[in-house]
Amino acid sequence: MTTALSPRLTTATAARVLRQLRHDHRTVAMLLVLPSALLGLLYLVWADVPTVPGEPSTFDRVGLTMLGVFPFVVMFLVTSIAMLRERTSGTLERLLTTPLSRLDLLLGYGAAFGLAAAAQALVTVAVATTAYDLDVAGPPALVVLIAVVDAVLGVALGLLASAFARSEFQAVQFMPVVVLPQFFLCGLLVPRDQLPGWLQAVSDVLPLSYAVEALREVGASTGATGTMWRDVGVVAGAALLALALAAATLRRRTS
Repeated sequence: MTTALSPRLTTATAARVLRQLRHDHRTVAMLLVLPSALLGLLYLVWADVPTVPGEPSTFDRVGLTMLGVFPFVVMFLVTSIAMLRERTSGTLERLLTTPLSRLDLLLGYGAAFGLAAAAQALVTVAVATTAYDLDVAGPPALVVLIAVVDAVLGVALGLLASAFARSEFQAVQFMPVVVLPQFFLCGLLVPRDQLPGWLQAVSDVLPLSYAVEALREVGASTGATGTMWRDVGVVAGAALLALALAAATLRRRTS
């Protein structure tokens, strides 16, 4: 097994994952339909809630941030289980006896699921802004960009979590460890500046906090802001760090 990165092998890995994904209709439906369906449920929950004049509706405020949360959660779950299956089936062991490096493998997975995330974000944002009348001050393209970057973060953390799981059940168990603390502290339930000091410090190192902040910047401004680009950079950097850690901890198979 080599350690050098090969763009050709990375591309071949991404193409293989996309071919497998194309034949897995349930996963495709989960990626493309589930976020829009969950967003629709929130739309129905808040459809009759009175809106304060001059203020965004509850759905506009929460629904926009959910465009970053849902892709993150879904891609974490799908990726962690997909990589675990590669390992438990022996596919990963066979792949790593070839010139394919760990980094090629993980970047190929990241690229494949990143493309899936882009399709997911396009569908979800299109449905939200048309069928659900989600009002966003900034360009929808920026919402799609943030949703894709956040989904790639979910992919990277899913790959990292899969290295420590021995079964699909254990992979699912990582969700409350990795996802829920970020959901609770990202500022969606309580503004981050109203959290106790030590929880604010924890929130400051959780990447989902910056994804939510970036989406709120798009929701409040007609164009991209410096804060938004900074937040996108933080989320992207966290995704790259998670991929590097996943490459360092990747095992060939489950014991």
